[in-house]
Amino acid sequence: MMIGGAQVRLNGWQQVAVAMGWAISALTDPCRADLIVALGETTRKFAFENVLERMKKSPKGQTIPLDRPRVISTRVGHAWDMPANTFDATYAKFMGSINFSPDDQPPVRFMETNELAYVSKRAHEVHDFWRILFSLPTNLIGESALKVIELEQMFLPMCLLYVIGGMTRFGEKQRVLIFQHYFPWAMMNGAELLT
Repeated sequence: MMIGGAQVRLNGWQQVAVAMGWAISALTDPCRADLIVALGETTRKFAFENVLERMKKSPKGQTIPLDRPRVISTRVGHAWDMPANTFDATYAKFMGSINFSPDDQPPVRFMETNELAYVSKRAHEVHDFWRILFSLPTNLIGESALKVIELEQMFLPMCLLYVIGGMTRFGEKQRVLIFQHYFPWAMMNGAELLT
């Protein structure tokens, strides 16, 4: 199963050049999800290989790359009909509040194998699951905390780049809040998910 659009093969230097270009673009326009995804893909190969290896060592994890479950509207459409106090309903309400469909995720284009492309796609698709599980807002502090959890979970360089870029936009009170509360909390929770 191919995930996303046509796969684009890049050599090492091309990946570095493309990653740097997208990093600059993503910092100047952090609302462009396609730039964030492309930057992530060109900096994550090693991290996603690690995630895939960890999945294959877990009895439950082994089934995921084989079955390749997806978070797409045809699979999660029932969430809008679930009782209000359920995860499904909370997910549906959140997605409705930001007017975003799981089908709106940009395609994966820069992974070398279909397996790695799936792991990349899966990471994007469950991103909002994690936001809901941890009750994180969609502001810069909430997104930064979520990136720290993802960094702890998947060792994704993009997450660190996002946090560093985000720090340049924080005021003094926000920096104190993120360093004293959110970062330690996110690191603890991200590490606990691994155990």
